[in-house]
Amino acid sequence: MINQIDLIVIGAGPAGMMAAGTAAEYGKSVLVFDKNEKLGRKLRITGKGRCNVTNNCDNDTVIKSCIANGRFLYSALSVFNTQDCMEFFENLGVKLKTERGNRVFPVSDDADEIADAMVKWCEQNGVKFERTPVTEILTEDGAVSGVIAGGKKYKANSVLIATGGASYKATGSTGDGYKFAESLGHSIKPITPSLSALTTMDADCPKMQGLSLRNIAVKVIDTEKKNKVIFEDFGEMLFTHFGISGPVILSASSHMRDMKPGRFKVSVNLKPALDDDQLDKRLLRDLEKNLNRNFSNSLDELLPQKMIDVVIERSGIAPDTKCNSITKEQRKALFDVLRNFEFSVNGFRSLNEAIVTGGGVNVKEVNPKTMESKLVSGLFFAGEVLDVDAYTGGFNLQIAFCTGRLAGINA
Repeated sequence: MINQIDLIVIGAGPAGMMAAGTAAEYGKSVLVFDKNEKLGRKLRITGKGRCNVTNNCDNDTVIKSCIANGRFLYSALSVFNTQDCMEFFENLGVKLKTERGNRVFPVSDDADEIADAMVKWCEQNGVKFERTPVTEILTEDGAVSGVIAGGKKYKANSVLIATGGASYKATGSTGDGYKFAESLGHSIKPITPSLSALTTMDADCPKMQGLSLRNIAVKVIDTEKKNKVIFEDFGEMLFTHFGISGPVILSASSHMRDMKPGRFKVSVNLKPALDDDQLDKRLLRDLEKNLNRNFSNSLDELLPQKMIDVVIERSGIAPDTKCNSITKEQRKALFDVLRNFEFSVNGFRSLNEAIVTGGGVNVKEVNPKTMESKLVSGLFFAGEVLDVDAYTGGFNLQIAFCTGRLAGINA
């Protein structure tokens, strides 16, 4: 039996390290267990290795950007909002910059700088790290009493579960936190991919593999709800060998609950900056410029090369049709393809490839003012293990940081 510790944290990710360092600042003894030799392993690959730390916005924007249970974050954000987060890292010597969409990154574009700064901060505050997996959380009389790790019992006044979700399993996010929570009486909302690429049911995407589109508008249509539009946004997307991806598609995926093949359609407006009259005039101008050429040779200025054959096929206009013989009806067909470039969604890519995990520990069983369990005294939660997730743009890391901060203060 190891001597009494004030706080044991399970998971050295952004939420776990924030909680550990915070509790240690209050003079508490803190021990963090993590399975990985490299601390903050998933944090080091976020934002494609650049680390989108937070979003330079107000609390209401963070809450509105949440897909599930945004209001649960009111207290956490009042303690540690996005400006606090930016100031925190600047004070650790990490210079930050704000990019398009108010996304905040380190000036170095290096996620390791963020993770290393957090590890150093924790260690300077006296936090101890053990590279050992926890196998059991111990309780006594309705309260936590410690953990078992590496075959040893560790006594603790408080235990924080900050194990992340179930995506990117190679980083250690294997869903352990859900098992711990369930073993202690907590219910788990169904685990799903969130911010996931989508597989599609047609053969057009592989033909355009590698093509990235900017400044396009996307709608998600739910065919089981009378073709209701359940999501709309503007941004970037990417065609892949399996379907579609990119920032706007990742955000769209979060709204596709109860996924079934063919239930959801993604409609892309390829020219949202042009109103209907402007787009029609643009098509007329391009056709007139190429009067004696084949239709297939008239779209170079309008579309990326990889897209031309697919658009032509979808328009129903024969490629060798001379531009001077294209009818008004045919031009309308081309117009409709540009306005509604549609895909039928087959499903998500695997949970392991999702950026974050949807679902998790039921927040109704967690006190939002403290992050403490309502069922087990001294048990705390923070980060992705909770049923709270948001769009891309730094919001998910902000959730981890603010819930970790609040848990650390109260633990």
